[in-house]
Amino acid sequence: MSAPEPCFVCEKHLGRGGLPGSELYRDDLVYASHGFIPEGKRRTYLGTLFVEPLRHVSGVAELSDAEAERIGLVSTRLARVLKQSEKAEHVYVFVLGHHVDHLHVWLVPRYPGTPPEYWAMRLAEWPAAPLGGPDEIAALCQRIRAQLA
Repeated sequence: MSAPEPCFVCEKHLGRGGLPGSELYRDDLVYASHGFIPEGKRRTYLGTLFVEPLRHVSGVAELSDAEAERIGLVSTRLARVLKQSEKAEHVYVFVLGHHVDHLHVWLVPRYPGTPPEYWAMRLAEWPAAPLGGPDEIAALCQRIRAQLA
């Protein structure tokens, strides 16, 4: 029997993996950060945030009530900050979970001027979408942390 593969979300919570922008929020139950750029991939849609339980669980049905409440509260606070700080006109909340076996709630802002054909799951496909690398992500995260303080 082989050992389970390491979970890169759990590794991220331990400070491993070179996360652009670092953590945005952490408490005893949840962790929040900006979406990261895997090596060799395209630039990231700016403002894509993840809220994750610290405990390794694969989906919302496995959350404790306390984890579910905290994820909801932190997601709401971060969505408000995306609207205030980054001028998002709407913030989508997604739970996809078919690529990573550790729950991660996606908060994805829709910025003013985004054509309706790119709304929801196609935001990053818009030719004028705000994409960025590590420097842009770090600056955005600094603005978000300032708003959360």
